[in-house]
Amino acid sequence: MSEKVVADTLLDVDGIETCYGLSQVLFGLSLSIKPGEMVSLMGRNGMGKTTTIRSIMGLTPARAGSIRFAGAEVRTQPSYRIAKLGIGLVPEGRQIFPNLTVRENLVAAAADRFNSPNPWTLAAIYVMFPRLAERAANMGNQLSGGEQQMLAIGRALMTNPKLLILDEATEGLAPLIRDEIWNCLSLLKSRGQSILVVDKNVDHLARICDRHTIIERGKTVWSGTSDQLMAEPDLQHKYLGI
Repeated sequence: MSEKVVADTLLDVDGIETCYGLSQVLFGLSLSIKPGEMVSLMGRNGMGKTTTIRSIMGLTPARAGSIRFAGAEVRTQPSYRIAKLGIGLVPEGRQIFPNLTVRENLVAAAADRFNSPNPWTLAAIYVMFPRLAERAANMGNQLSGGEQQMLAIGRALMTNPKLLILDEATEGLAPLIRDEIWNCLSLLKSRGQSILVVDKNVDHLARICDRHTIIERGKTVWSGTSDQLMAEPDLQHKYLGI
């Protein structure tokens, strides 16, 4: 790989292998994201999408391969250091703090380590998600599933990340809330936010993502643009079950 390609890549995952105990889940998986890109990670349930994200974040460290973020090798780094380098995670299941208020959830990890010219603040999050402003004094466990997902996204944005990762961005949400989340992601992309998103809605992903990576049994089996993805219905049937 040339120096220019490395420099132009925000996240470069190359040939990682990850295990849970003696059970191997990822077998040489690779993907990349350039600054300002929105990339999807797709595959059927149980194929390694969440494990890929956990490996990137250092939560389930990869035993082999390379994970470079913003030019630094992070595969062996602890998760808190990886987060501080500028990755904001919206985890599967949201994992907001149930015994903190909406406002407290948002400010708990707030930071602007990279002196953003237009940083995310409480006011900016409330503009994007007016419902959170209305519920600012409510505890996390008093929110609906959709409100919790908005809060999880807002909490990640309050770290002013270079890369935002969303695991199952709209899973289990009502259709209107899903649309609100997709509109949010479109807005973030228009602001130049780099995004890695896991979701099952191929049509929405194809509309707003620049590129897509499909994994099957822990391996990258296809990557390409939205036009290429939509032009290959057999590929979708084979790997995505649609």
